[in-house]
Amino acid sequence: MTRLCRVCLLLVLSALPIGAMAQASRAVWTWEAESYAMIEDPAVAQEAASYLQSQHIDTVYLYADAYRGRNLIVERPELYRAFIEQLHRRHMKVYALLGSAYLHTENYVLPAYRRQAEAMFSRVLQYNADAPAEARFDGVNLDIEPHILDEWNDQTRGRLLAGFLDMGEALMKLKREHHASLAVGPAIPFWLDGIELERNGTRRPVSEHAIDLFDYVALMDYRHKAAGSDSILSHAASEIAYADRVGKKVVIGLEVSPNELDKVTFDRVGPKVFEQALGTVEEALRGDPSFVGFAIHHYRTYRNWIERHRE
Repeated sequence: MTRLCRVCLLLVLSALPIGAMAQASRAVWTWEAESYAMIEDPAVAQEAASYLQSQHIDTVYLYADAYRGRNLIVERPELYRAFIEQLHRRHMKVYALLGSAYLHTENYVLPAYRRQAEAMFSRVLQYNADAPAEARFDGVNLDIEPHILDEWNDQTRGRLLAGFLDMGEALMKLKREHHASLAVGPAIPFWLDGIELERNGTRRPVSEHAIDLFDYVALMDYRHKAAGSDSILSHAASEIAYADRVGKKVVIGLEVSPNELDKVTFDRVGPKVFEQALGTVEEALRGDPSFVGFAIHHYRTYRNWIERHRE
């Protein structure tokens, strides 16, 4: 491209309104029942894919583990292949969502459950190894949260968070051993930057240890205010800055599900405020190479929330 062409392109881009610029990626967490329904029923799959596209969702975190006595990624991998191929044809990415309230996978951070964690992850690696390129997962999202364990408290949290990082190291080792190219990252709460842990001879915030370890993190940045104190941007600031320095990626997770604390969710304020907040956050982080987009929690609630606010 000549220098004159580059200058002209920059002038054209600078003249575009913010809304015309490339939009940050949007992902949605899709849990057990909804994922299995999409995978098993082509009509449900078609309708869900069309709906998500209409809402500018370009990435699906699709549950990929056992549910109610079945494990379709092992027993019926062709169903996953068909749905993932459909989403890929629509230029959407698909991440295997691993972690389940049904399976109590929060226990997987404990050493006694390490084999279960590795087996869960290995099933996705094996699926990708067996599937054609167009039907493979693009990544993995680990939603395994030690802070929901009954034993979590101020005295035990260091040990449990160390177990979380140990589990992560074991899974990333499996990824390397399988020469897998898919992006792997956990969902982590924003407040991990306020807890320090000594690891490999260095005492740093747990968030930094996690960013170092994984390809990306999905930051559960559950606030409904974009800027100012106690906001999406304020709680993401340290993670974004650190990921910028070390060349990793951050997805900002947002909540639309009902919660007794209004400030953690867009449930009551609605989609208009949600879109305004996303625009503010995206504009503020446009120059940060680590910021790659948003993840919305979660599919069924998201649809119900949009419909409810249309009434």
